[in-house]
Amino acid sequence: MKSIGRGAVLSLVAGMALAHPHFNKTVTATLAPGVEVTITYNTTPANETHAQTAKVGDFVTPRRPVIKLSAELKTGPATLPAGEYTIGVIKNAEKDWTLALYPGRLQRADVPDPAKAIRLESMFSADHGTADHMLVDVTPGHGKFEGKAVLTLHFGSLFLAGVLS
Repeated sequence: MKSIGRGAVLSLVAGMALAHPHFNKTVTATLAPGVEVTITYNTTPANETHAQTAKVGDFVTPRRPVIKLSAELKTGPATLPAGEYTIGVIKNAEKDWTLALYPGRLQRADVPDPAKAIRLESMFSADHGTADHMLVDVTPGHGKFEGKAVLTLHFGSLFLAGVLS
């Protein structure tokens, strides 16, 4: 049996080091009045093909990011009980999306019922540049969402902001 040379081992290790990394991320924010919001997700590559082939009305969730609320949260017309929600989007039209939360933690094989999704008051844009990997955050709103806390999802050229409080 031949032994692997030092150069081959170094090449293998270097190749692994340069492999496309994906990270599990956690974002935590405390919103007034003391509701802790925790988002967990994986930095999946932004493959917009799935978004382009989604049917109007479908709830789409790339790698099933989750938001956990420590207490009840009023989000405009909706009141969200404490608990976990899968973050996703609903396709309204070819170039129009709504940020939505699905009660519970969806598994890979689950087929969500779009009627159960909680639609957030949302703002969609394709003018925020390109995110090579999905980015999810809670940020202060701007424009019509000024003064509000918003959930943001940036996936490729798709950028959505949805009002949390």
